[in-house]
Amino acid sequence: MKFDKSQFEDLDIENIGQWPDAPKLVLIIFLAGMVIFLGYIGLVSDKIDQLERVKAEELTLKQSYEVKYHVAANLELFRAQMIEAEEIFATQLRSLPNSHETPGLLDDITFIGTTNGLEFVKLEWQPEISKEIYIELPIDIEVNGPYHSFGGFVSKIAGLPRIVTLHNFKINLLDKGGDTLNLKLEAKTYRYQEQEAEIQ
Repeated sequence: MKFDKSQFEDLDIENIGQWPDAPKLVLIIFLAGMVIFLGYIGLVSDKIDQLERVKAEELTLKQSYEVKYHVAANLELFRAQMIEAEEIFATQLRSLPNSHETPGLLDDITFIGTTNGLEFVKLEWQPEISKEIYIELPIDIEVNGPYHSFGGFVSKIAGLPRIVTLHNFKINLLDKGGDTLNLKLEAKTYRYQEQEAEIQ
């Protein structure tokens, strides 16, 4: 079939049957391309999107399976670790003073300070601070004495059987040329929230 540009001139869209062979062939190829393109858009592209979603879901399920398999394969180990964690937690809870023991804590701090040669200026509870699972019990402490006595005081408070943390240290010289210093600090102890519910 010889290509002739004149075959594409003066074509009547309402009388396609009378068109020369070359324009008919171009029209058929165009229509076939449109049908294939629209069929792809209408049928195949949705299936491809669905395939990608299923592949992503398969990957997620495989990862979930691997995690669950790892847990199942090490179930006894996890149980032993859980028991150990519960024992550690119970031990830590026993290190927190309950509401009956907190007044005795001030006595312990006073005893430690006086045996280290310190003079108490201030030792008093501050308002409780409620946190998510525990209650913070701050204590303001102010003592006077020599520098080395401060070290013994702080180390013995850290050695108390109950959890006590020390914060906001401020040391000032009381008298020029002397060795008497003033120490201000905040001690904090803690009480487990559930103990409050059990007491009430």
